[in-house]
Amino acid sequence: MSSTLENIQQQIGENPILIYMKGTPQLPQCGFSAQTVQALMNCGERFAFVNVLDNPDIRTELPKFANWPTFPQLWVEGELVGGCDIVIEMHESGELEKLVKAAAERANSAESSDNA
Repeated sequence: MSSTLENIQQQIGENPILIYMKGTPQLPQCGFSAQTVQALMNCGERFAFVNVLDNPDIRTELPKFANWPTFPQLWVEGELVGGCDIVIEMHESGELEKLVKAAAERANSAESSDNA
């Protein structure tokens, strides 16, 4: 297994809410990433991000690993949620906020039990 794949698996495993995007949440570099990160920010929970423009190895390998060809990609608790269209649809239906808040709550309770 390549170190890039190990890196991707580690990122997905360590971050309950993770978006692979072009740019950063503060400075998205494509419209799809901008829309997706805005929907995610509206949920009000912390999330991690990886700028695939700064990580060409991840940009090349992740679509093969995920079997999803485009960016952004939203991952929640190790599962690929989808890209821009799916995330926007989920945000509009209220489903995204429920999913993100539940993941954040589980992560926070796991974190607090680790620190106990």
